[in-house]
Amino acid sequence: MTKSSLPKLITLLGPTAVGKTYLSARLADVIGAEVISADSRQVFRGMDIGTGKDMHDYIVAGRTVPVHLVDIADPGTEYSVFNFRKDFNVALRLIEDRSRPAVLCGGTGLYIEAILKGYRLEDVPENAELRAELALKSDTELLEMLASRKPLHNTTDSIDRNRIIRALEISMANAKIPHSEEVSYVDCPVFGLRFERSEIRNRITRRLKERLENGMIREVEGLLENGVPAESLMFYGLEYRYLTMYIKKEISFDIMFSSLNTAIHQFAKRQMTWFRRMEKNGIAIQWLEGENGPDHNLDLILKSLNKPSPASVV
Repeated sequence: MTKSSLPKLITLLGPTAVGKTYLSARLADVIGAEVISADSRQVFRGMDIGTGKDMHDYIVAGRTVPVHLVDIADPGTEYSVFNFRKDFNVALRLIEDRSRPAVLCGGTGLYIEAILKGYRLEDVPENAELRAELALKSDTELLEMLASRKPLHNTTDSIDRNRIIRALEISMANAKIPHSEEVSYVDCPVFGLRFERSEIRNRITRRLKERLENGMIREVEGLLENGVPAESLMFYGLEYRYLTMYIKKEISFDIMFSSLNTAIHQFAKRQMTWFRRMEKNGIAIQWLEGENGPDHNLDLILKSLNKPSPASVV
């Protein structure tokens, strides 16, 4: 199979727990591509089970599919869409140097949209004057200001007052910058993987039980023991927020499980809301139904790319 006729970037997005990693790795293996992860938490080392890195999915027929932007930052540090845009550009250049296409795969809509639409982003310095002004406002007022400026895709911006202020600081600074000076990939193919809402709920609950049984609590305990502050883990939301509260004996196991399960369901709904907004803003997403299975969906992607299916690849 030649790579010359393939687009330089193919995107596979979708909400949590739909099997994006597995499908993207199989696609990359068939077309000779490398994967670039678009997940705001998988960048952190040691945060493996809770973020669903599923590195075994990158092994296809005994071959390891190269993946970029996983395990590149220390837990507890700040990693923004600006960092992602910069790291994505470096990864894509490396892949291009090897004359291979790239598969951008993930569920962080903000990161994906920033790449596809070519948003120009700046490394925003602290604005002391703005911070002094925002310090006079209540948490509710700050959150309302932030929600009016952008959809609240991730829970991390809304947990901590300092994060809310920083998010406003970045949003206000970037609003003054024309969003047309970076390379745009809006014409590259974008595929979305989804399930019916009831099946998404079942998959989320089943996966949460499996991760708790396979060491997710111990993973968070290890991060805390290795010096990652509890407050920092709380910033990452979802699994890390509720498991930290459970480990600190602030909530019971049953409350942790039910609250976390509900929070992940709500997160998946917010992800789909973000993707629908992307479509309204001019990004064409070819949706794949998860119920049809990865083999069928891989065939659909390959047909869309005018490439043979794996069964016909020699």
